[in-house]
Amino acid sequence: MKGKKKYKAGIATWPEEDRPREKLLKFGEHTLTTSELLGVLLRSGVKGESAVDLGRKIMKKFKTLRQMGHTDISKWKELKGLGDAKIAQIKAAIEIGRRFMTEERKTEGRVGSSKEVADLFMPRMRDLRKEVFKTLLLDGQNNIMDIKGIEIDEGTVTQASPNIREIMSKALQNFAAAIVCIHNHPSGNPDPSQEDTRFTKELVIAGKAMQIRVLDHVIIGDNKYYSFADEGLIEKS
Repeated sequence: MKGKKKYKAGIATWPEEDRPREKLLKFGEHTLTTSELLGVLLRSGVKGESAVDLGRKIMKKFKTLRQMGHTDISKWKELKGLGDAKIAQIKAAIEIGRRFMTEERKTEGRVGSSKEVADLFMPRMRDLRKEVFKTLLLDGQNNIMDIKGIEIDEGTVTQASPNIREIMSKALQNFAAAIVCIHNHPSGNPDPSQEDTRFTKELVIAGKAMQIRVLDHVIIGDNKYYSFADEGLIEKS
């Protein structure tokens, strides 16, 4: 049984057809392993290790790209050969991937359910280490006016503190007829806290006063979500 090819550390010394960058350009990025793709991002290795070797070490430590995306920078720095520039390159590429996943979702047309909202925001928000609150602005037919939503506040690990007056002000400034509020729970458990429930009730009351419909408040967890509208708690507010 043949073993894996072993090359000298410098990728420049490898046969051209085995160099990750050349393979990508000739055969397409889908032909590269994840370690090779990381090697392309890293561009260079360290003494005795190629960029692909570093890529393999990264994969061995973190296992998945998602794990890389929400792991603290201090854990990255435990890997020899990874300085700030290389870490930033990988983190930026992972964030581009998250944004691509969001763009793949429905970017225009009518929002018809909490699931559509969760599908839109889940890739970006499920792995955040702090609570982040966003508002999705909709027109009179519930069509998306702003795919990015409006980021109101970034809280601590345990609490985001959105300002209801600011939310309504943003909605009025953008001539929104309706809104959906979204925030994440870094714990992965989307069940609402007492503060979440109180905030939602106050938001609905403010919306009625300003003639802006509050359609839902969606809490993003780890591949699951909670919808106040689905639970019948928007109408009761």
